[in-house]
Amino acid sequence: MKFLVSKQALIIISILVLVGLGFLLSLSLKGKPSVPQPLEVSPTPTPLVLHKIIGKSVQGRTINAYVYGNGATHLLFVGGIHGGYEWNSVLLAYEAMDYLKKNPDAVPKKITVAIIPSANPDGLFKVVQKEGRFSVADIPTTKLIEGTGRFNAHNVDLNRNFDCNWKPKSTWKNNVVSAGTSAFSEPEAQAIRDFVFDFSPDAVVFWHSKANAVYASECNNGVLPKTLDIMNTYAGASGYTPIKSFDAYKVSGDAEGWLASINISAITVELSTHETVELAQNIRGMRALIESYTHQ
Repeated sequence: MKFLVSKQALIIISILVLVGLGFLLSLSLKGKPSVPQPLEVSPTPTPLVLHKIIGKSVQGRTINAYVYGNGATHLLFVGGIHGGYEWNSVLLAYEAMDYLKKNPDAVPKKITVAIIPSANPDGLFKVVQKEGRFSVADIPTTKLIEGTGRFNAHNVDLNRNFDCNWKPKSTWKNNVVSAGTSAFSEPEAQAIRDFVFDFSPDAVVFWHSKANAVYASECNNGVLPKTLDIMNTYAGASGYTPIKSFDAYKVSGDAEGWLASINISAITVELSTHETVELAQNIRGMRALIESYTHQ
């Protein structure tokens, strides 16, 4: 009995010693940094924003691209290829950028979104008399001559300067317009071309005004099947009318057609007027398009 008691006492003493040593060790480590634990990655991280100057206009104004996110699927949005004549497409692009900054969940991990807000800064300056970001207050209150600010400083319609059935003279409504001296003769068109090759978009959206519609793009091989999908997706969410083919008048050398010729789906989103931005409609269209590519 005496032996058993001594053995039990020894066990108790050993336990007390181990507890004491653990307490002393914890005191010695107090204030030291703990080993970092791996963090759970958010399914919708804050988009990475990259600003890149992709070219310069005839008069030396910068053409900028802003990139959000770093996913493998690339979507490109372009405003203002017709400059000040369609200034609302530029303002829409800037307001869409504001939305992406405030709503990081709009760009999922799988997606990268790029926005070129002003593809024709010289034409824009002709109307707003301001470089970079502007507001509706910068727009003249007097009625502008039809087409003011549509062309670049070489008087070229930039949306006739791309390599899809290019010819030196093209049409806009009932007007004959200059399409440049060759396909991609203009620095603004070159900037878009080079960025497309660098960015490799899966789909491209051009914002224009005013037809209250979404048009599919095509060149000599017709409309790409995927183009019809994105046309219907954007139109269904935004409320604009989807139109498979633009047939109001003959067009040559348009950017969307060139993209179709190199197997990139592109659509033309036409705002309903030359004065309204229609942000909510287009955010719905953007988000629907992004969502459709997220689940592919």
